[in-house]
Amino acid sequence: MFERFTREARAVVTDAQIVARGLYSPTIDTRHVVVALAEAGGPAARALASAGLDRAALASLGIDLDAVRDSTDATFGEGAFDTAARRRGPKGHIPFTRDAKKSLELALREAVRLRSKDIADTHLLLGVLRDDHAPGARALRDAGTDVPTLRAALETTG
Repeated sequence: MFERFTREARAVVTDAQIVARGLYSPTIDTRHVVVALAEAGGPAARALASAGLDRAALASLGIDLDAVRDSTDATFGEGAFDTAARRRGPKGHIPFTRDAKKSLELALREAVRLRSKDIADTHLLLGVLRDDHAPGARALRDAGTDVPTLRAALETTG
């Protein structure tokens, strides 16, 4: 399945691991994927921003990106967070939670449904949103995100 991921979508998956590591999380869940998507700067990030999900909203989800960056830099040295985001294959494996694995599978289904040959960052976010019980989808709803409007924006982009 990962061979169908665009380069940008693969980077989001890698960055989700970096976010989880920065939070000292033993696993990667869909909240980490959402943060990585928001920071990626691609179409999914623009859709999240247009839905009102900015740094303050991420902090309300319990994920303060500045705190993650500071923690990572304090542990691994100045600029480590940004350097790690460019690196491939960070040391040590952090497993995906069941909901995160499911969201990746749902991203494939979203790509197929939208007749896309590749899985892009928009499909990753659609996969997260499709599982109402996933922490990432719950956190987005709790932050006041208009999920149907966000889905519609992603579907026209993806």
